[in-house]
Amino acid sequence: MHVTPLLQGPLTVVDYRCDSGPGDVAFVELHERHSLAYVRRGSFGYQTRGRSYELVAGSVLIGRPGDEYRCSHDHHLCGDECLSFHFAPALAEELAGPCRCPPGAWVAAGLPPLPELMVLGELAQAAAEGRSELGLDELGLLFAQRYLRLVGGRDAAPMRAQARDRRRAIEAALWLDAHAHEAVDLQRTAAGAGVSAFHFLRLFSAVLGVTPHQYLLRARLRRAVPLLADEQRSITQVAYDSGFADLSNFVRTFHRAAGVSPRGFRRAARGDRKILQERIRAHAAS
Repeated sequence: MHVTPLLQGPLTVVDYRCDSGPGDVAFVELHERHSLAYVRRGSFGYQTRGRSYELVAGSVLIGRPGDEYRCSHDHHLCGDECLSFHFAPALAEELAGPCRCPPGAWVAAGLPPLPELMVLGELAQAAAEGRSELGLDELGLLFAQRYLRLVGGRDAAPMRAQARDRRRAIEAALWLDAHAHEAVDLQRTAAGAGVSAFHFLRLFSAVLGVTPHQYLLRARLRRAVPLLADEQRSITQVAYDSGFADLSNFVRTFHRAAGVSPRGFRRAARGDRKILQERIRAHAAS
């Protein structure tokens, strides 16, 4: 089993890659937190609370603290890969509140592939690989909220932004603008606003129409544009000075937003109109 922590805190995200096969003995494990594991690849058997589930790509494993379980690989030779979200007790309770979920919402079980969860699971994987404008922490919370809506059978109560919430959202946006070049995450921003990460995600999105991570990425892009015009600064330095953790993430994000690479944009800023004209023609043809 290869275990890679991707995020730690009240919401912990872990990448699990298991290479067990039919000849390996399944052993008893224990759920320590409420958890949702999205199966990205492969398959495995999941035995818990006297029941057995066969989980395949797109399935979801639900865990509850204190429940024992076994995972077996009787029918697949290549193991499995899961993106697993673990929630601290207070966060699990807070997530269930707006969805008005029944007490058994977090009972350990296995769900078959459901489109409503598969889309968010794959998007979370894209975020883990730096291929999404949404943050991995945001998607973990949204994944849990969507799961709880499905098991509760009711939509979450809509977020009604009060004047205080609007002020918090605007102040947070201004803070993100000022600190976009730093290492910023949802937990730190929410703490600055004096609310939990889940509540902050809901109120920020309700007031401003984008998630905090989307806003942060766009603030970093705004910061990058004038820096690209400075030919004395390398593309790599522009990426770091704008707040991106690595060059490849910056290039992907910039190209997705502008339709051209940072290097191509720099050429356009120097007066190469051909690049922008090609972009305009491509947009008109789409």
